Amino acid sequence: MIYGIGTDICDIRRIRASLERHGDRFAAKVLSDAEFRTWKLRSARWPERGVRYLATRFSAKESVSKAIGLGMRLPMGWKLCEIANAPSGKPVVLLHGGLKDWFAQRQLIAHISVTDEADYAASFCVVETAQSTPILLNQDLQP
Repeated sequence: MIYGIGTDICDIRRIRASLERHGDRFAAKVLSDAEFRTWKLRSARWPERGVRYLATRFSAKESVSKAIGLGMRLPMGWKLCEIANAPSGKPVVLLHGGLKDWFAQRQLIAHISVTDEADYAASFCVVETAQSTPILLNQDLQP
């Protein structure tokens, strides 16, 4: 059963301006440690790619916060919600600390999709109750 749905669109130019004003401090506030390392690597190779990475993560965390109805207040926090990638490249939500406990108590699972194009990054999050999710293993999937 769906617990909540959240979506967000983020102006990449706004993220770029925040980085110009605040530098790494802005990224460090929004990104988990693992995300921050990825951001640094991408930014070093191609600065625009780093900006887009940060914008998609910012948007994704906003959409998660909307899907659970908390906004950016505890137990929801920028660093407690991490957007990673499965080996296939699919974005996944990794939870930490009190937010992980909050999800576990309610038996919730979050699904996320992110995209960016031209001046915008967007995301869509569906949070559902765990008991409604069929368990599907990789070996059960047909190519």
